[in-house]
Amino acid sequence: MGYMIGVDVGGTFTDFSVFDSETKRLFHYKHSSTPDDPSRSIVSGIHYILESEGIDPVAVEYLAHGTTVATNALIEKRGARMGLITTKGFKDLMEIGNQKRPSLYDLLKEKPESLIPSGLKCEVEERLLHDGSVKIPLNEEDVRKAVRFFQEQNVTTIAVCTLFSFINPAHERRIKEIILEEYPEAYVSISSELVSEFREYSRMSTTVLNAYLGPVMKKYVENFQNSVRESGIAVAPYVTQSNGSIISIAETVECPIKTAVSGPSAGVVGATYIGRQCGIDKIITFDMGGTSADISLIKDGKAQVSYERMVEGYPARIPMIDIITVGAGGGSIAAIDEGGALKVGPRSAGAVPGPACYMRGGENPTVTDANILLGKLNRHKILGGRMDVDWNLAYDAIQKKISGKSSLSVEDAAAGIISVVNSNMVRAIRVVSVERGYDAREFTLMAFGGAGPLHACEVARELGITQVLLPPAPGTLCSLGLLMADTRFDLSQSYIMIAEPQNLSEMNRIFSQLTKEGDKMLENEGIAKEDRAFVYSLDCRYERQNYEITVELPTGEITEEVLSGLVEQFHQEHERSYGYYDKKKNIQMVNYRVGAVGTIDKPDLSEHPVEENPQVPAPVEVRKVRFEGSPEYLDTNIYQRTQLPCGCTVSGPAIIEQMDSTSIIPPGWQAYNDPFLNLIVTYHGGETA
Repeated sequence: MGYMIGVDVGGTFTDFSVFDSETKRLFHYKHSSTPDDPSRSIVSGIHYILESEGIDPVAVEYLAHGTTVATNALIEKRGARMGLITTKGFKDLMEIGNQKRPSLYDLLKEKPESLIPSGLKCEVEERLLHDGSVKIPLNEEDVRKAVRFFQEQNVTTIAVCTLFSFINPAHERRIKEIILEEYPEAYVSISSELVSEFREYSRMSTTVLNAYLGPVMKKYVENFQNSVRESGIAVAPYVTQSNGSIISIAETVECPIKTAVSGPSAGVVGATYIGRQCGIDKIITFDMGGTSADISLIKDGKAQVSYERMVEGYPARIPMIDIITVGAGGGSIAAIDEGGALKVGPRSAGAVPGPACYMRGGENPTVTDANILLGKLNRHKILGGRMDVDWNLAYDAIQKKISGKSSLSVEDAAAGIISVVNSNMVRAIRVVSVERGYDAREFTLMAFGGAGPLHACEVARELGITQVLLPPAPGTLCSLGLLMADTRFDLSQSYIMIAEPQNLSEMNRIFSQLTKEGDKMLENEGIAKEDRAFVYSLDCRYERQNYEITVELPTGEITEEVLSGLVEQFHQEHERSYGYYDKKKNIQMVNYRVGAVGTIDKPDLSEHPVEENPQVPAPVEVRKVRFEGSPEYLDTNIYQRTQLPCGCTVSGPAIIEQMDSTSIIPPGWQAYNDPFLNLIVTYHGGETA
């Protein structure tokens, strides 16, 4: 028996969750992030845990981490120098795009800058038709000339995307072979290995992104793996994908674009697990950290997945947990804009220098500074007493940068900062719920991240949500989610057919082929036969529509009965999404999807016995606190979460402190400490939004 470690790298803190599979002990640790090199905070944190807990590195049986390296490389434009090879006549596709403007009425809105330097797009003579047949054979000499040119231009990574390669990949595969013959040191990414789906622009963009990130991620994960080995840990580490699963280092190097929203996805996996424990299957996740807030929706116990999303302005056509990110975190900077209005975020003070109260030289007021000023956060120490903070520095920053530039008092300015950041997060939650046909009031808001429980109840009330769930270790739920993740490969194939019985054999052929490919990939990852499972879905649309709705299938064997259920389910989903359905129209099946899932051993987090007639302990202190919507400071009981007995109920106003977070229970709310040590917070104070 050994230890399992999950590591989540955030902009401000790096979080660790450690599970002892022998004693069933689960504990957590937070460490300041090192933005210049994220691996440093990971390795130093692991060393600290091993030494302080007396753990033999050889006893670590599982190590997984979520990373922001890919995202940061895109934000900062630090990818590799890249060349593109494509079909003759299509080299400008990345600039032409699909004619969708990011801001419809903003004529001055600039497109994101090209990731491919000027002059490094090469066309080759070849042409496939829509059915995969060859109209013009591949001119191999064109390819060799392009590769030699790239070598001369110091290109280190090459993207390959040719027309209709998702149907017939032969030309792309031969191009890759030639590249590696001529220039074996180059990183190569071909579209047919990434996206076997139509829509040329999305497919090319995904391939370009993957190639751009490839050398960066290769260097990072190999350095990380070497550092782990040097620490004495023998097990090969995993990396989180954007779909919430984990993959090996080798697969990460091959497909780095899969890690574009690696970190936040792990939090949704953890939230899904905790919701399942509590019997709650409709959840809005609210992950507020130091830099941003990530919002997602769980329905019927499953996270919502999108198959294409914008990543820093570029479309990426890969499965990702549908997460909305807004620049609203504990480190979000507040300022008075040119028009005299109070704004909060998206700029963040980050880990260095951090909020003014951290005493690291920060001078800008942040959300954390406002919470300290209002009494919601401990005015002297946070992180369970391990980190000192200075109330006076928070006061001075707000007074100088906000009060001094407006008519607001310092206290009103602090309250205004909280009100603005809450409104920013409410808008983001409405995007994943109301704007997609869901009533937010039917969901439980699960808050996590270091700052999530600080704001959850106030945000929930504005949305009309009356139940909030706060996990046992909210500040480290993303790292816990890494211990709950399975490995998964998502495979797809475009093939347009009408949903009718005469096409059943072709449908089953496609699903059978994709299942075989997925089975082989799981085998390569070392997943035992009995631990493999497959999930099936179809992207469907009415004839003459341009975009699809994904419908899940119970099995990969499609019968007339399954097909009939698919059609009915599509009508229902179309009505929910668009407000109508039309049973007279033919339904087109467009993309066939198979998820190949490899089950990984997970921690067993058992229930705790509920004490008979549990009593709330005496508060550790009573503090003056100002809550949202009130100008008055109220006497508020402060509790330590570790001291709350299982089954007790804490009535607001109250504040519950712990190492990784602080939970606010406003007036009118009650918090029940359930058998899994979650705080189930419900509103009893009258009307909500």
